[in-house]
Amino acid sequence: MENKMFCYQCQETAGCSGCTMSGVCGKKPEVANLQDLLVYVTKGLSAVTTALRKEGREVPESINHLVSVNLFSTITNANFDYDAIFEKIRETIFVKEQLLGQLSEGSKANLPEAALWAGAEVEFDSKAKTVGVLSTENEDIRSLRELITYGLKGLAAYSKHANALLKDNVEVDAFLQKALAATLDDSLSVDDLVALTLETGKFGVDGMALLDEANTSAYGNPEITQVNIGVRNNPGILISGHDLKDLEMLLEQTKGTGVDVYTHSEMLPAHYYPFFKKYDNFAGNYGNAWWKQKEEFASFNGPILMTTNCIVPPADSYKDRLFTTGACGYPGCKHIDGKYGETKDFSEIIEMAKKCQAPTEIETGTITGGFAHEQVFALADTVVDAVKSGAIKKFVVMAGCDGRAKSRSYYSEFAQALPKDTVILTAGCAKYKYNKLDLGDIGGIPRVLDAGQCNDSYSLALIALKLKEVFELDDVNDLPIVYNISWYEQKAVIVLLALLYLGVKNIHLGPTLPAFLSPNVANVLVENFGIAGITTVEDDIKTLIG
Repeated sequence: MENKMFCYQCQETAGCSGCTMSGVCGKKPEVANLQDLLVYVTKGLSAVTTALRKEGREVPESINHLVSVNLFSTITNANFDYDAIFEKIRETIFVKEQLLGQLSEGSKANLPEAALWAGAEVEFDSKAKTVGVLSTENEDIRSLRELITYGLKGLAAYSKHANALLKDNVEVDAFLQKALAATLDDSLSVDDLVALTLETGKFGVDGMALLDEANTSAYGNPEITQVNIGVRNNPGILISGHDLKDLEMLLEQTKGTGVDVYTHSEMLPAHYYPFFKKYDNFAGNYGNAWWKQKEEFASFNGPILMTTNCIVPPADSYKDRLFTTGACGYPGCKHIDGKYGETKDFSEIIEMAKKCQAPTEIETGTITGGFAHEQVFALADTVVDAVKSGAIKKFVVMAGCDGRAKSRSYYSEFAQALPKDTVILTAGCAKYKYNKLDLGDIGGIPRVLDAGQCNDSYSLALIALKLKEVFELDDVNDLPIVYNISWYEQKAVIVLLALLYLGVKNIHLGPTLPAFLSPNVANVLVENFGIAGITTVEDDIKTLIG
């Protein structure tokens, strides 16, 4: 049977090999193929911008933003809207054609086909079927191209969040586009692509640093915070995704309206920022990780604002209450536009909320977080003393993504099985597998230290580097830190590449290794970096903890 599509960018890809008939995420073949074309024309645009830079010309900030949003739109569970993707392709081709006119004939002669293709709109669907993942025949070249591309999608997500707060890094943008263009270059060898993979990790660190600076300069450094997980009696709006600027605008517009705002999934860490604590109607966190949203969005009763991925195709019970903004979208759901620096109009959501029942309570109590780098640095003496005394034997980095696969119960069981002299460092929605467990503390230090969103994984790198400095070690791998990371989508890929660039070795990755790693590419990661999959809780405790 002929494939209707091919996508293997996420951990849940069918059979751990690839979705070929429809996406496990809910993505339809026509949307998957069109996303392939969007990536293709964005690579073509990037080849043009890279050539312009070689000629000493500046690339407008708006073009950099277009590239980042295009890539972000193709991340797993971000945008399911065929018409929205179609429009992005049309816009990208239009912009590329304008820029082509600025290039010298010599530069044009060296451009790849993707930079020159400007097919009519009626050709989009047919062209899309020819430019996907499988258009690269060599398995190892394909694997490395996709590994780089998925890392760049994660880097684009970080850039997009920073851009929303009016922060840019032109060097990151230039590299992102140069690397995208390089994935079209048939002259690059496996060794060339391996080197580019590590360079992607370097700029991943830079991209995370940019976002960290954007968030903390706008909202302050996260601090230890107890977050309510129950509900109030007022009607509410639930905000999910990752974009803090959207949350700020929503909170401003709901002041004095009698409507409360709750975070969901990856928006939980917004409560840790001092800036947001001034809003009396910032009620708490509702629910768990992204994959439980069908039941939790239904019981919330009020409208939901999705600011980025992770969208699960909505049930009819709440589809008319689901709004999207930014790079995400879903057909049939209202999309709220707004350029960077503009105030988005959330009045329709607020008016709907006023007519809805208060959220149905699904749990009670509080959870504690806010252990980003500055907060941990403030506790450095206490942490160091605990390590020196033997009260803390190991730190276990359990960052990354959660997912719906039953095999992910491993991470809850692993956290519970860890010796009581270990501390978990986490970021991302992976935390929901253990952040509500009663794992206790060590001398007042909680055994789960939540640094924030997947976007905040930079904090975990900084904490490791700070500990290396404090203990006067030459190698970060000599620290009492081990890594058991769960992954789902492409932001986890850039975090992994960033850790590899920083020299971190022996990372365990699960619940399965990425399907886009060919056997040979996987062997490179195993032999050079000690990458390994997970096994059983008992065996992995022995391997990682001893």
